[in-house]
Amino acid sequence: MLILTVTDLTKHYGGNTVFEGLSWQIGKGKKIGLVGANGAGKSTLFKLIAAELQPDEGSIWRHPGATVGYMPQEPQLDPDQSVLQAALQASPAIAALEAQIQSLEDSLSDPQVYGDMNRLGQVMTQHEQALGEYERLGGLTYHNRVVATLKGLGFSDDDLALSCGVLSGGQKKLIGITRLLVTQPDILLLDEPDNHLDVDSKVFLERLINDYPGTVVIISHDRYLLDVVAEEIAELEDGRVAVWPGNYSEYAFAKKQALLQQQKMFELQAQEIERLRQAMLRILSYSSNGQNEKMVKRARNVERRMERLQDEQVDKPILNRKTMGLSFNLSTRGSDKVLEMRDVAKTFDGDDFIFEGIDLLLWQGERVGLVGPNGAGKSVLFRLILGREAPTWGAVRLGPSVHLTYYAQEHQTLNYDATPLEEVRAIKPMYEREAFGYLGRFLFGFQKAQQPVKTLSGGEKARLQMAKLMLSPANFLLLDEPTNNLDIPSCEVLEDALQDFKGTTLIISHDRYFLDRLCTRIVELRDGKLVEYAGNYTYFMDKKREAAQASGATLPSAARAALRR
Repeated sequence: MLILTVTDLTKHYGGNTVFEGLSWQIGKGKKIGLVGANGAGKSTLFKLIAAELQPDEGSIWRHPGATVGYMPQEPQLDPDQSVLQAALQASPAIAALEAQIQSLEDSLSDPQVYGDMNRLGQVMTQHEQALGEYERLGGLTYHNRVVATLKGLGFSDDDLALSCGVLSGGQKKLIGITRLLVTQPDILLLDEPDNHLDVDSKVFLERLINDYPGTVVIISHDRYLLDVVAEEIAELEDGRVAVWPGNYSEYAFAKKQALLQQQKMFELQAQEIERLRQAMLRILSYSSNGQNEKMVKRARNVERRMERLQDEQVDKPILNRKTMGLSFNLSTRGSDKVLEMRDVAKTFDGDDFIFEGIDLLLWQGERVGLVGPNGAGKSVLFRLILGREAPTWGAVRLGPSVHLTYYAQEHQTLNYDATPLEEVRAIKPMYEREAFGYLGRFLFGFQKAQQPVKTLSGGEKARLQMAKLMLSPANFLLLDEPTNNLDIPSCEVLEDALQDFKGTTLIISHDRYFLDRLCTRIVELRDGKLVEYAGNYTYFMDKKREAAQASGATLPSAARAALRR
C-alpha cells in the first residue's frame, strides 16, 4: 500500500534545475534510506514533500489523512527558550489550544465578561470546547510525554532548564527527534539526524527508526546506520530516483553489478552497431554506385536495423563519477614511538576532572580510532597532543622527527575571511593558475575558489581543509570528525587515501563504517578513563555487548517508553 507518490516533479533555483520530471513511490511502513551526492537535491525533495517548498511542476499525493513530520539538518530553535520549552513546541495545535485556554480563563476574571451573562456564556462554551479538543489531542498527558521522551534521549532534569543557545549540535538534533516522537506523524522525514550525534545516541536512533510504527525516510551519509535501519535505498542521481531493495551494503553491491552489466550491454550494442555499419558499407560497395537496386535495398534494410538498435541503445554508464582527488604526503617516516601519554589528567579551574590516569602509546604506521560520548573530552585530549593546552599533571610526548597536522571538526584551521585560493597559496606558494587547478581536484570551480570561506557549505569547508592537509607533509595525522559534512563518495575517497598513508593516524569519529574499514585499534574515552580494544570497530562493539550482557545492562525505562510510543 502506497502512502506517498511523487509524480513528474520539477524544481528550479534561479537558473539551476535541481531535478526535472522526478517520480517516486513510498510504501506505507517502509524504512528507506535516501542517498546521493551533496547537491543532488535530497534536502529540496524533503522540503517539497513536507510542503515547505512548492514544486514548479508535478504533484505530490499523500494518503488521505497521512501526516508528515520533517526534521531539517539544523533544527531551528529559539536560543532564548529552554530545552523543555522548545520540545513542548512539538505540537503547534496543542500549544495554540493551551494559549487559547489560558486567554479564555483570563477573560473570565474580566468584569466586562462576568458582568454580562451573554458574553460569559459564550466564553464558557468556548472554554469547554477548547478543553474538549485539548483532551482529544492528548494534551492532558502531553507535558509528561515530552519530559519522558527528553529523558529517554539522555537529557537530565537539570538539562531541561538549559537555554537552547548553549546546546551542542547533537543536543539540538535530539530536541528535533523528541518533537517527532511526541507527535508520531505517519511519515518521518529525517535529514541527516545522526550528524553531531555520538555513538550511544546513534544506537538509540537506530532502535527508534526500526521500532517506529510509521514510514521513515532518512537522509544519511552514515553507511553503518543505513545498513542497520534501511530495507530499501532510494538513490537520487542525475535528477532521478532509483529504488534498490535491501540495506546500503546490498545496494552498493547491486549497483556496482548493474553498472558493470550496463557497461557490457553498451559495449555489445556498440559492437553490433559498428558491425551493421560495416556490413551496410560493404553491400553498398557492391551496388555499382547505386545502380544495383537489389544491393541498395539490402543496404537500406541493414541501415534500418542499425537505426533501430541505436534508438534502443543502452546509455553509457558513468562508472567513475568525479570526486575529490586526495592523497596524503608523508614527510619522513619518523620515529617508531609516535606518541606517549603517561598518567595524564585534565581539569579546568579546579573543577571535576575531565579525565585522569590516561595512558596511551601510538606506534608508527598505526591507525587508531578514538571514540566515546559527546562531552567525554576527546577534543580536549587532541588539544593536549597539539600542545595548545597543558595537562593538569602527567606527560604528553611526541617522538623525535614527528611532523603533525590536524583536521578540526569545526573547521577552526580555516580563515573564514579568506578565499580558498588564498588559503592554499598561504600554505604553499604557487601560481594562480596552478592553485585553481589544485582546487579543482577538490571540486572547487573558478567562482567557488574566489568566494570567502564563510560563504561555503559544510561539505566545501571540509574539502578545503583536506586540500590544505595535502599541502602539509606530515607523518602523524590528528583527524577530528573528518567525515562530518562529506557525502559517501568523498568518505570513500578519504578512506582510500588514509589506507595508502604510511604514517600514523589518530581519528575521532562517530562514523562506525569508516572506523571499521580503517582502524586496527579502538580506544574509548568514557567516564574519565581510557580503555583500549585491540581490533576494529566491530570487535570493539562485540566486546562492549558482551560486557553489557554480563552486567545485565538495559535501556533506561524512559528510553524504552519513548520507543513504545
